[in-house]
Amino acid sequence: MGSPAPAQGWPDRKSRGQERGRALYIKDMLIQESFYRGPALRAEPRRLPAQIYNLARLLVARSGSGSAFVPIRPMQYLAVLDDEEFIFVHREARPWIEVAWQSFGSRKRNRLDAPVPYQCVYYMERGVQIMGRLQSEFHKALREAAEKQPLEETGRVVPLQSP
Repeated sequence: MGSPAPAQGWPDRKSRGQERGRALYIKDMLIQESFYRGPALRAEPRRLPAQIYNLARLLVARSGSGSAFVPIRPMQYLAVLDDEEFIFVHREARPWIEVAWQSFGSRKRNRLDAPVPYQCVYYMERGVQIMGRLQSEFHKALREAAEKQPLEETGRVVPLQSP
């Protein structure tokens, strides 16, 4: 299947927007991808459950590259996570960003289990339509990715010394 025509709501590949490059390391292999975004259609404040945010941050921290790629297979989307934002691209519209979750307010919460406020930015109308399903499918995909990701380090307990 080729790339969809611009008439289906995706920009053509010649009209590049703002670029966002990401790298993924897989056992001595470097895979680098670039993603593009057009002008934002709209943005809205939202809240991400702590479970989802914390798991995403854990995957990024374990990645070793500062970014994590998480396939959301039931929807045919790819989530690309880093410290600044989570972007979502559709399999047929790659490399165009449809939705980006930005400006996470994790420091505004009082507890680790409190929801995290963020800004949801839509770059394509299709992103608005899929947002309701995206958050729940993203959580499932994060759990699958975390189960497959090997732990490379084990922690150790350091005894407390009395003064």
